[in-house]
Amino acid sequence: MKIGIKMSREQKKFYRALFALVIPITIQNFISNAVNSADVLMLGYVGQSELAAVSLANQFQFLLWGFFFGITSGVTILASQYWGKRDTDSIQAVMGIAMKIAAVITILLTIGAVIFPNQLMRIYTNDEMLIGIGSSYLRIIGISYFLLSFSQVYLCAIRSMERVKTSTAISSVALGLNVALNAVFIFGFFGLPKLGVIGVAIATLIARVVEVILCVADAAKSKTFKLDSKIMFAHHKLLFQDFVKYATPALANDFLWTLAFSTYSIIMGHMNEDVVAASSVASTVRSLCSIACFAMAGGASVLLGIKIGEGKMEEAKEYATRSCHATLGLGVLTGLIILAVRPLVFMSFTLSEQAYSYLDTMLIISSYYVIGQAMNTLLIAGIFRAGGDSRFGLICDSITMWAVAVPLGFLSAFVLKLPPMVVYFILCLDEFWKIPVVYKHYRSFKWLKNITRELE
Repeated sequence: MKIGIKMSREQKKFYRALFALVIPITIQNFISNAVNSADVLMLGYVGQSELAAVSLANQFQFLLWGFFFGITSGVTILASQYWGKRDTDSIQAVMGIAMKIAAVITILLTIGAVIFPNQLMRIYTNDEMLIGIGSSYLRIIGISYFLLSFSQVYLCAIRSMERVKTSTAISSVALGLNVALNAVFIFGFFGLPKLGVIGVAIATLIARVVEVILCVADAAKSKTFKLDSKIMFAHHKLLFQDFVKYATPALANDFLWTLAFSTYSIIMGHMNEDVVAASSVASTVRSLCSIACFAMAGGASVLLGIKIGEGKMEEAKEYATRSCHATLGLGVLTGLIILAVRPLVFMSFTLSEQAYSYLDTMLIISSYYVIGQAMNTLLIAGIFRAGGDSRFGLICDSITMWAVAVPLGFLSAFVLKLPPMVVYFILCLDEFWKIPVVYKHYRSFKWLKNITRELE
């Protein structure tokens, strides 16, 4: 007896479109994670001081990426809906608004990194050696910050117009070049001198320049629209108000969420070395295994935004339901993968017996934690934002993480002094505290709004 799941033509069409977006986004995110790991590994061959200095210097880039995530969320919210109307002029106007805001922030950070690197490094360390090494890195890498204000906004915009393969290809070339040049400059290949930390900075700067060049070349030959500076950088009062309205809550939401996770690390870090080591490994494994779950939110956001922009609200509701089903299945699969790779993880790291015991428990907890994380990310950062509702996520995450999860973590660790794995379990309840509220908001469909307007 053959058992199978029959899907209608519309369902098949939806899942093909969804995974056509999800797969390239997953590849792009995986490459980004792999490149970060490669940078750390390569600098490990240079020296511990160099590795530490660059890690501290890159805290500024970490903050910058958080800023860009919020800015590009605003671009995705508006651009995907305008793409549903095939209103490319409004998309260009949104791009221009985002680029101008991004340019102001990146110019300030670039000036600080190039002119005042020592002062910036002193925020994180008093070690003169680390300040000296980090400053030499910042002076060069800081120039690349400004380049991101164009490339990241442009790549986000074309992803919102279903050109995710092109976006992934451009990012992959830039990131691959970054790794290759890291090796050339660090190890002195092809007869070049070994430049160490400065070489890593030069490699990143060159990669960012190439990324911008590829974006400009793509825009020049694009059949979707031709970049028009008069449209991009004209004054669009209403669109600017819309962008601020939808991007600001998303930016605040992402910042507070990131800060809460950093606080979790502080709580675990004040326990013992075995807990810290195990938590670091478990977090890395969970992040790598759940890349596709986060990509699902990005893909669903674009598809739903298009349908909402087209004014097809009932189809948008159906797309949201199907996205939930696909994400739930992917979340369960991810959890099973985490359980399946446990033996491989244990073989890949040298830890104490106690740390191995902690790691085993953390991976088991992570195997079901990713299901809640996948669903909440889809709904808050994907579906709700596609409908222009970025405010709900800010309120929800602020309350559940900062009024519930973080205080409970501190209470269990430092007041009640509960065992480390009990504390870890309590911290990993954060995604489940908000599920009832998130689901209720989803079923209300208050998030479902067409926020497009005619370009003035």
